[in-house]
This record gives sequence, C-alpha cells and structure tokens, in this order.
Amino acid sequence: MNLYELTIKEASGKLETGEITSLELTKSIFDRIRKVDSDVRAYITLCEEDAYEMAKASDDRRAKGNALSELDGIPVGIKDAFLTKGIKTTNASKILEDFIPPYDSTVVKKLKDAGCVIIGKLNTDEFTMGSSTENSAFLKTRNPWDLERVPGGSSGGSAAAVAADECIFALGTDTGGSIRQPASFCSTVGMKVSYGLISRYGVMSYASSFDTIGPLTKTVEDAAIVLNCIAGNDAKDSTTIQQEILDYTKFDRRDLTGKKIGIPAEFFGEGLNSEVAEIIETAKATLKGLGAELIPVSLPLTKYAIATYYILVKSEASSNLSRYDGIRYGHSILKEADKKAKNLDEVYLKSREEGFGPEVKRSIMMGAHTLSSGYFDAYYKKAAKVRTKIRDEYKKVFEEVDVLIAPVSPFPAFKVGEKVDDPLSMYLADIDTAPINVAGVPAMSLPAGFTSEGLPVGLQIIGPMFGEGKIFEVASAFEKATDFHKKRPNFSSKD
Repeated sequence: MNLYELTIKEASGKLETGEITSLELTKSIFDRIRKVDSDVRAYITLCEEDAYEMAKASDDRRAKGNALSELDGIPVGIKDAFLTKGIKTTNASKILEDFIPPYDSTVVKKLKDAGCVIIGKLNTDEFTMGSSTENSAFLKTRNPWDLERVPGGSSGGSAAAVAADECIFALGTDTGGSIRQPASFCSTVGMKVSYGLISRYGVMSYASSFDTIGPLTKTVEDAAIVLNCIAGNDAKDSTTIQQEILDYTKFDRRDLTGKKIGIPAEFFGEGLNSEVAEIIETAKATLKGLGAELIPVSLPLTKYAIATYYILVKSEASSNLSRYDGIRYGHSILKEADKKAKNLDEVYLKSREEGFGPEVKRSIMMGAHTLSSGYFDAYYKKAAKVRTKIRDEYKKVFEEVDVLIAPVSPFPAFKVGEKVDDPLSMYLADIDTAPINVAGVPAMSLPAGFTSEGLPVGLQIIGPMFGEGKIFEVASAFEKATDFHKKRPNFSSKD
C-alpha cells in the first residue's frame, strides 16, 4: 500500500510504532498531488515548504515520546474558507485573491495544536455558494471517479482531494449540504454536525445561522477521530455549546439490534434517480440485516424546506457580504492607479463588480430583495417562522426513532457544465440536504454503492440535535458490513 492511501487510524499507528515518519507520509502526499492534481485540480494553494517543517517537528516530538495527539503528523487539506495565518485565503473569490490572514480560525488552530500537517488550501465554490465547485474564480475541480463530472460543492475540493488521496483527510463547511453532497459524489465520509458543536470563528460566513464545520475522511472511524479534536465550546464563538464533548470513537458498533431507523417518505418521491433508489433500498436491507427496525415516518413540511432555506441563506449572505466594500480589505479599485471613483458608492460598486462572480452577485440581489422594505414580512419573516416549524417537526419525529436515513442527492454526480447556466436546477441539487440544515440537526454521508457507470452514491444518516453518537453507531455498523469505502478511483497509469 502507498502511504498516501492510509487512513488516519492506519497512519497514526504506523507513526506511533516508528514504521513510517510524518516526513515520509507528507512527501508521499505531495508526490501524489504532482501526479494527479493537474487532472483533479483540488488545490488553490499548496504549502509544501511549511508542511515539511511541520512534519519534521512532528517526527521530533514522536522521537522524544511527546506526540501531541492521534493526529500528530497527519497531513490535512483545508477548504479555502478557513482563515490560515500567513497562508493565502481566498474563498475562491477574486475579491480576496491576495488576502493573507493575520490569525488562524479556531478549528485550524485546534488541528495545529494536535500536530497536523497542513498541505494546502482546497478549492470551493466562491464564498461556498454552489453545488458543483464550478463557481470558483480560479479553477474547476473535477470528480476523481469521472473527470468529466463535478465533485459536488461547495466542499468539492475537499471531497475530491480525499477521494484522490491528495491528503489523509480534509475540512469542509456545510451550509445546505456542502459537505455531504460532495462526499456522496466522491465516495468519502462527510459529517455535517449539529449547529453549535464546532466553532465557526475565523471561517468566512455564507449564512451565519446555517454554517457548520466538519470533516471529510476515508472512514467513519477517521471522522470520529477528527470530530474529537475540533468539536467544543469556543469563547470566540457565542453560538457554540457549553456541554461536555463526547468521545465519538466510543460509538463503534457491529450490529444494530434495538435501533429504530426512520424512513421519511418525502425523501423517496418523484425525481429520485432509479439507480440511486435501488442503492438506498439495498442499504435499507443491510441495516435491517444488522438488526435495525425500519419505521416509515413522515416530514410533511419538507416540501417547504428548499424555499425556506434559500430565502434565509440568501438574506444572510447579502448581509455578510456587505463587509467586502473595497475599503477595509480585499480587492479595491482604489489600489489601481488607472481607475478612479467619483464617490464612495462608486468605490463599492466597481470593487464588487470586479471582485464578485455571478453566483455571489445573484445572492446579494436575492438577499437584498427579501430584506427590503415591503418584502421582509412576506418573505424573510415568513420563512423564519416556517424554519421553526420544520425544527419542531424533526424534534417530534426523533421521539419515535433513533436516526433517519435518506439519499444524499436524488442523482449521482452530473457532468461539468450541465447545470451551471441553470441556477434553479443547481439549487435543487440540495433538495435532500438543505432540509437538515434548516432543522439544525446533524447528518452524515457515507459510501453506499455505485451506479452502472461506476459513479458513487452516498447514504445519508440523520440524527437528532447533538445526536452525532447515534449517527456514528449506525454508520460504523453499516461500514463494517460493506466494502464500498475501500474502493478507490482508478487513475490508470498515474496510480
């Protein structure tokens, strides 16, 4: 086995025994990147020199018996929405093309404190707005399983890098499915946590009341290891919980006897691809064979979830993006000698016109409209009320079952360019994931099978608020009973 193919658990074990060094592991990752990233295009920025220094420091600690954690010496890729001190952070936008943050986001700091080796910054849809990673201002990431298809979005660079073995694990953000959908498209494990479990401090906001942070990994066990490191209260983020964080690796199971799994009818209706439906049916049978009881349930307000989601997130996005004004930081026409502005309004307008891409501009306009006088009550206020009702509906259904299962996406990865000129069709790619963000509850995508064309399909496991442990129980048992997570993309001569 090549070193870059190792999981966190495997690599950590080999580092602990001295069988390999972090320097060797890190070098294997960069060698892999040089071989395949010209096709995959997962990274916006690479940090090779700094990464080798981090790896050497990790090896020195281990030689003295002072390893910081199970993650010490493990290479990680970071979505380019996370602030990284001294490392360019663009959020895939021209307006931040040369921005170098003066501090780390809380999650990045936690990974550094655990001894992780930062490989580089991964591509995303601009300001994380998209479902295909085609909205980046710099490059279009490709799906390692089929380079003519998208990896999903907005954490498409993160999912593609893990699937192509260009890092051992990666970080992503999930506002409406941006971890789970690319995880499904690329056959990785992707975890969307309960809102408030992980600090958002130092992570560029799309929609502040929806954004969550999570890992993309090769196995369920690896996701638990990462979550143990990055979850918890942060004084710099008042939305984080103050309760004790569980050890998620303790929720490992081989059978599901006594577990009640809900099957929400609304996720299995019209529009579900026949092969995706067949794969999810097989997954149901696997779970039943492991001892779980499958119970039909209903979430009738799901039909309002997408409309509710997009009204609220675009409103919040419009507000959040107002900080990019061409004055304080980021791209500004004032920095260009050949460009003039008559007044302050023109500075704002021209700086944003040049710096923002089409989807970001669309979000600003949609959000400004729903927040404007005369429309606030009709759109934003009404959507906020529906959101509360959807949350109550999920809370009630979890009184009957431990978890829910559903498709992650109604279809597998689509072709590059297929939906990019049809925003409504692109928005509907989130139809099976966005309702979970509206409810604020956790969910995981894990590999569940492949279509006849060899395209990955993920199973979505949804838990109650702060019920990540219940998700890990079901996911670990399912993973042990299947081998889909062991399959890797074939790069033929490049492997």
